[in-house]
Amino acid sequence: MTQASISATSGGDAHFDVIVLGAGAAGMICAATAGQRGRRVLLIDHATRLAEKIRISGGGRCNFTNLRVGPENYLSRNPHFVRSALSRYTPGDFIELVQHHGVRFHEREWGQLFCDDSAQQIIDLLRAECEDGGVEWAMPATVHEIGHAPEAAPARFQVDTDRGRFHAPSLVIATGGLAVPKIGATAFGYRIAGQFGLPVVPPLPALVPLTLSPETLERLAPLAGISLEVEAHCAGPVFREAALVTHRGLSGPAILQVSSYWQAQTYVQGEREPLSLNLLPGCDAQAWLLSNAQARSLLPNLLAERLPRRFAQAWCELHGWTKPMNQYRHTELRTIADRLANWQLNPSGTQGHAKAEVTLGGVDTHALSSRTMEARGVPGLYFVGEVMDVTGHLGGYNFQWAWSSGVACGRAA
Repeated sequence: MTQASISATSGGDAHFDVIVLGAGAAGMICAATAGQRGRRVLLIDHATRLAEKIRISGGGRCNFTNLRVGPENYLSRNPHFVRSALSRYTPGDFIELVQHHGVRFHEREWGQLFCDDSAQQIIDLLRAECEDGGVEWAMPATVHEIGHAPEAAPARFQVDTDRGRFHAPSLVIATGGLAVPKIGATAFGYRIAGQFGLPVVPPLPALVPLTLSPETLERLAPLAGISLEVEAHCAGPVFREAALVTHRGLSGPAILQVSSYWQAQTYVQGEREPLSLNLLPGCDAQAWLLSNAQARSLLPNLLAERLPRRFAQAWCELHGWTKPMNQYRHTELRTIADRLANWQLNPSGTQGHAKAEVTLGGVDTHALSSRTMEARGVPGLYFVGEVMDVTGHLGGYNFQWAWSSGVACGRAA
């Protein structure tokens, strides 16, 4: 895909029905939807390479949706906002589109759907849908200024770029959040919201590895590099997935999931809850330890039956529990069992937007229509995708929000 092939519009002073800023997942499906209903659409993006975040997602295979999508899979300060869009454009609807374009895919654990071949197929699919809708492109293009003249109907919005000046009665902001700045993520969408008086929930890294204090890291150093299945929770639902101890703290799917909830506590006054890790999910740790109370084997060796051996050894040394089983009193075994089922850790922070999958926070959805994504106080201004205060769980939920919110907007703008 050459630069010339996606730069159909250059120079001039052109009028459109809809201008979409941001050619990512939400922006492209929104533009395609609007174009296919007869609207003249211009899609503007500052990047030189189309939809880079889609291309690198899912290890290059794009976890494009999840079969288990529901409102409970999203964080927002307006938790019911997602219901309308998700119900009107479902995972099944996007799967039909994927099948229509001949993209082969497979299901992994927890209902996650991935391309068999390459994430590029999803980019090509969206590009083809835009072409079917006659969408015009200005890419790469730098936006210098956005003007607004409510009385100048129908061309209420004016977008000045290095490729010319464009006018439209509908302006869609699909510029994403702050995650992965190395591929072009910026705060541009939040600045536009501020320009038009819309509140923004402070953006934070989400689905992100967590860091631990130097003192804690020193104690956990022997565990670095070890991965194990856990049940993790922090001020939210329980996630049963892998956790990874790193040289900086904690990572792995279970930790990424709970990181969003740990971060969300920032918006609430009071101390943050620690992370809680059940190291023996599906096992009654107390009953198991007590049933082995007369064993002569060392506690670390017994735990190695259910945990990685190196983890079991280091974890027991961390707590000073290295004796044979038959030398522990039952009260001590109950304490050990409680720690195994509820090992609590206090993160010191996160690895930031550079390592985050998505952004928590964004344009406050209380100021938007849940049916159309239009700003309630600014007719013709819309926000879609990650730029809003809607954050999905890991596993295809954020892409589904991009599809659902983008289509909802494209049907209305």
